[in-house]
Amino acid sequence: MSKESNTKYAILGLLTTECTTGYSMKQMIDGSLNHFWKISYGQIYPILKSLVEEGYASVRITEQDDRPAKKEYSITAEGEKELQLWLQKPLQEIQTEKNELLLKLFFSRHQDVANSIDLLDQQKNKLQDRYNTYMGIKDMITTELNDELDSVYWIITLDYGLVTTRAAIDWCEDSKSKLRDQKEE
Repeated sequence: MSKESNTKYAILGLLTTECTTGYSMKQMIDGSLNHFWKISYGQIYPILKSLVEEGYASVRITEQDDRPAKKEYSITAEGEKELQLWLQKPLQEIQTEKNELLLKLFFSRHQDVANSIDLLDQQKNKLQDRYNTYMGIKDMITTELNDELDSVYWIITLDYGLVTTRAAIDWCEDSKSKLRDQKEE
């Protein structure tokens, strides 16, 4: 299934949390989902509209003084059934990521080894920042949101990010070591 169609299920899943408006969804996406599933603000409202049209969500419009009407969405029984069906479907494939660093390293015999080592250092620093961000989110969940029904699942996805980020940091160090060894030959 394509990333675009799975985004529909991400929005449907957000409706099972306390996210009822496009704005609150964007806040939740920016603080959690964007670490593993990119959704732009421009995708949210068209998907919500489609979910309403398909009967998977309903919308309640509240007029506001001096501001546009507020649209609050909720998942319907049909939407819950659709989400459960999607959750139970087997995965079709392992996702392939586009990675600029790997692409550059693949062709790096055409540049000085020091430049490749520098690229790995840059990546390692960014990964360390990401790791620290994940740890901050995990601390927040375990101290402030531990009573949430979804918290164990949020922690599981965070742990994936922590483990893979730590592995990528270790890979950067190992790769730099290999390049230094090659340079000395």
